[in-house]
Amino acid sequence: MTPSELKDFLDEKVNLYNHPTFIESDPIQIPHRYTLKEDIEIAGFLAATIAWGNRKMIINSANKLMEALGNSPYDFVLNHQDHHLNRLDAFVHRTFNHEDVKYFIKSLKNIYFHHNGLEAVFAKNATKTSTQEAISKFKHVFFEKQHLPRTTKHVSDPLNGSAAKRINMFLRWMARQDAAGVDFGIWKSIPMSALSCPLDVHSGNVARKLGLLNRKQNDAKALQELDENLRKLDKDDPVKYDFALFGLGVFEGF
Repeated sequence: MTPSELKDFLDEKVNLYNHPTFIESDPIQIPHRYTLKEDIEIAGFLAATIAWGNRKMIINSANKLMEALGNSPYDFVLNHQDHHLNRLDAFVHRTFNHEDVKYFIKSLKNIYFHHNGLEAVFAKNATKTSTQEAISKFKHVFFEKQHLPRTTKHVSDPLNGSAAKRINMFLRWMARQDAAGVDFGIWKSIPMSALSCPLDVHSGNVARKLGLLNRKQNDAKALQELDENLRKLDKDDPVKYDFALFGLGVFEGF
């Protein structure tokens, strides 16, 4: 395909998959249950954190987590006492267990009390063309309280070579202005032009077949290569092509 044909093809797929029906089978359904900004971003952050593996299992685990938080994640984060965390003792999603989620709740409380919330922490180091340093700096803030070393693996750092798929997905949810109503676009302080594709096995394989990615590993260097090529297609909203790449891979077996 010529560059023009490739853009037309992918734009068509974006229009197909960037649709409210996408929500029904995706972890983004979890934050879509809420209307308060802070509920949306906390539910979204926690759902994105455990978004690896089978999507039905992810959604099931996220449902259990929201129930443990009384289906009011912001209120729980802000007002919980240590003994309230005992209701999380049974939670586990693959390698993310009760010790990890308890620290996440404590850290989120610290972020909302002392750092003006999740959006402020990410926005502080975002530029017009990248959120990768912002993600790295966020991890430093997130783990500034005493924590188990094992828990740090559940927040990726692009500056250490990670594609940071789950955090990039979370940032897409929060910052992308979406007329179709899938992504929330409630974070106005991070430009869409800065967002990166949540690179995983599906989007990576499709991107390689389409000539958008040559690097074989799904790491930070591959993400940079993919970002550069997607920005050539739409510099203002490059991450919209996540819908096309993911949809082609998961739903069409491209």
